[in-house]
Amino acid sequence: MQQFEYVIKDAVGIHARPAGLLVKEAKHYKSKITVECNGKTAEATKLMALMGMGVKGGNTVTVRVEGEDEAEAAAGIRAFFEANL
Repeated sequence: MQQFEYVIKDAVGIHARPAGLLVKEAKHYKSKITVECNGKTAEATKLMALMGMGVKGGNTVTVRVEGEDEAEAAAGIRAFFEANL
């Protein structure tokens, strides 16, 4: 398993547009990707679960990646967060 923490820089947080893009990115990988923030956890492939977490700008999220392509997936998801959130 690989994991990393990321501080959300987008003032609005994880809202519809970036959540949709995150779901598309996560579906490129075979590994299970979960996002955790403020005691709530959601799979990165579940749009409504991600939006329901209520992640706002300034929150720190923990991303966990587990599976056969976890190194590639973790790097890809980290790059996504840096570019979009």
